[in-house]
Amino acid sequence: MSSDLGNLDVIFSHGQESGPWGSKITAMAAMVRELGARADSVDYQGIEDPTQRVQKLAGVLGGIDRPARSIILVGSSMGGHVATAASTVQPVDGVFVLAPAYFMPGYEELTPPPPDCPLEIVHGWRDDVVPVENSIRFARESLASLHVVDGDHRLTDNIDIINELLRLFIGRVMAKRGE
Repeated sequence: MSSDLGNLDVIFSHGQESGPWGSKITAMAAMVRELGARADSVDYQGIEDPTQRVQKLAGVLGGIDRPARSIILVGSSMGGHVATAASTVQPVDGVFVLAPAYFMPGYEELTPPPPDCPLEIVHGWRDDVVPVENSIRFARESLASLHVVDGDHRLTDNIDIINELLRLFIGRVMAKRGE
C-alpha cells in the first residue's frame, strides 16, 4: 500500500446512541490519518430516521470530488446500515462496517442491497443488540468478507483487530484502484 493516501477520504458513520467522535471512531480515524488519508465523521445526533441519515451521508458524498478522490465508508451499528445504503446512492470504493444493523425487526425492508464495491463486515459473537446471524446472512447473500470476533455490540475491546482489518481493507481497496 502506498504510504501516501492523500487522495483517500474515509468517512465514518456512528451508531444510533453514540456520537461522531466516540472512542472507536477516534481510534480508527487516528490510524487512517497515520496512513496519510483524510478522516471525517458525520454527525447524525438528533436524526432518528435511518433514511434521513442516509440522505445526509449521500449529501456529504456528493460534495467530494469524484473520481479524483477515493472514498471508503466506515459505519458502526445503524451507521453500518447507513454507510451500506449510501453506497448504493453515491459511488464509493469500499464499505467497512461493524455490527451493522441489517435485517432489524421493524426495519427489515430498510436493509440495503449489497453495495457495488468491496464490503467487509466485523461482528461480535456476543452482540446482544444486533444478532450476529444478521451479518452472517448479509455476508452470505452479498458475498462480503466477514470477521466474527469475541466481542459484544460496541466492539470497544476489539479495536486493535478492527484497526488491523481496516488497514488491510484500505490496502486492498487502494490496490484495486491502482494506488
